[in-house]
Amino acid sequence: MNAPVFTTLGCRLNAYETEAMKDLAGQVGLDNAVVINTCAVTSEAVRKARQEIRRLRRENPNARLIVTGCAAQTEPETFAAMPEVDAVIGNTEKMRADTWRRLAADFIGDAERVQVNDIMSVTETAGHLIDGFGTRSRAYVQVQNGCDHRCTFCIIPFGRGNSRSVAAGVVVDQIKRLVDAGYNEVVLTGVDLTSWGADLPGAPRLGDLVMRILRLVPDLPRLRLSSIDSIEVDEALMQAIATEPRLMPHLHLSLQHGDDLILKRMKRRHLRDDAIRFAEEARHLRPDMTFGADIIAGFPTETETAFQNSLRLVEECHLTWLHVFPYSPRPGTPAARMPQVHGTAIKARAARLRAAGEARVALHLAEQQGKQHKVLMEHPRMGRTEQFTEVSFSSDRPEGQIISATVTGHSATQLLAG
Repeated sequence: MNAPVFTTLGCRLNAYETEAMKDLAGQVGLDNAVVINTCAVTSEAVRKARQEIRRLRRENPNARLIVTGCAAQTEPETFAAMPEVDAVIGNTEKMRADTWRRLAADFIGDAERVQVNDIMSVTETAGHLIDGFGTRSRAYVQVQNGCDHRCTFCIIPFGRGNSRSVAAGVVVDQIKRLVDAGYNEVVLTGVDLTSWGADLPGAPRLGDLVMRILRLVPDLPRLRLSSIDSIEVDEALMQAIATEPRLMPHLHLSLQHGDDLILKRMKRRHLRDDAIRFAEEARHLRPDMTFGADIIAGFPTETETAFQNSLRLVEECHLTWLHVFPYSPRPGTPAARMPQVHGTAIKARAARLRAAGEARVALHLAEQQGKQHKVLMEHPRMGRTEQFTEVSFSSDRPEGQIISATVTGHSATQLLAG
């Protein structure tokens, strides 16, 4: 028997869920199978999923090929029609033990070839927890799934369903297990992390969860947040930023654009001044705070003037780590029906945004010269500072440990230490 092969496309949450699927498949003895966990964030992501499926079939001609993830959830018919595909599994079904039991027992006979149900009817997060996804030093904990917002460019709510939260007690217990297992950093992750708690009794906020984790898990050295929506940040989270050194000074912001009219057409919940004000306040509370951000280039109706507002936002918010997305229309979204920007202009604007981000990275790296940082070692010669900056070492250090290091220089993307 051959162990199943898993391939992940897309976000960190997908990678987390792949680890859970490996566990579930291993428990039931699924063998001779290839599982691809797809992404649907852009049309390009779906195209890459189809391309990857064809490649995996060529390399595994006799294996049973299972497609799951957001693209499988939003376009099950697309993948069911591919001759390379044996089964299509939805995002809810992929996290259920009985799905994998049926697949292992009788791959095609008793198991439906397409198992994709209405994601909007799901009211709970998957109960399957994993301990230790990530490097040996950093673990990721899913605390939320789905999204209640309906941004005009985004297909993800239709792949993930409505927002639902993992209870605080469950999160704390898992983090305690991770710390006991030797992990020095935990990252809280979700589709819309700052909406955590809205569906729980008493409607707690993300800041309440952060403060509870830090209080009840005193041995956790570092707690980090994945992408947040700054307009939804609550007072408790701002208090944690100001007073809790174990909460890492790095926030990845879901900004998407820097022009007010485009933000309204995106159906975002903030304006550019809201983003600037949040970044200023966070830096005031925590002077060593660094920011990453998601920004879309070439959204429908984007003029050069509107694009310049996004470009200026990089400086005005002191953004360091940019994720730049050239806009591509997703069928079924309102933005796909808006007047489109020419593809050549989209690519050029994305390149200009990336160049602005690279300039900010260079400035950040230069500013660290001679400074001492606490570095969490991910590999014997590479670790990350509290601001999530990579540090390269000239000799081995203990993997998984937090060490003090003085910056002696930098490359284009990394700090250097002795």
